[in-house]
Amino acid sequence: MSGRKQFDIGVALDQAMRVFWQRGYTDASLDVLGAAAGLGRGSIYGTFGGKDALFRQCLDRYAATYGAQYEEALAAHSDDPVRAIEAFLDVVLARIADPSVPTGCLIAQSAAQSAILGEESRGHVRTLLDIQRRRVRGALAAAPADPRVLDELAVFVVAINQSLAVLSRAGASDAELRSVARLARTTVADTLARAAAGEAAGD
Repeated sequence: MSGRKQFDIGVALDQAMRVFWQRGYTDASLDVLGAAAGLGRGSIYGTFGGKDALFRQCLDRYAATYGAQYEEALAAHSDDPVRAIEAFLDVVLARIADPSVPTGCLIAQSAAQSAILGEESRGHVRTLLDIQRRRVRGALAAAPADPRVLDELAVFVVAINQSLAVLSRAGASDAELRSVARLARTTVADTLARAAAGEAAGD
């Protein structure tokens, strides 16, 4: 059929996403991206709008894939904020341990390179981090605590997520990563328990 693209855009995005994830934005040249996705430079520009636009589409694909898993884990424990956060971190650890994908996290990798990203891409990374924070904050909403405490905990959990990704890329062992996640869960539980006690004392 005339004018029909002779490649699967979803597959091309997945391959390009892996390149950005593994190499980072700077080292993901158009030639490397094209070789991985099976596309020429013209196809990259014609289909995706260039490297920056392709990068943002890869970020969105990554966020949609793992965001759905995060939401499922959090929703499964909507009545137990501590267990919800534990389940959230379990998804993070499972992704890190998955041998079929690069180590770390594409969003964490991109956030670390924010200084060299264009303004639109830099803002896109920030937006995705904000979405993650709001997702975690929603899972904490039912906890009997001051909203400011819950806001701080949401930022803390997102920071732990990003830290686990960075540590994994640096070669931290599974046991070390799980100890970080376990301490994070304990911190969330203890903070919420103290907050609940303070709320009760104020009644």
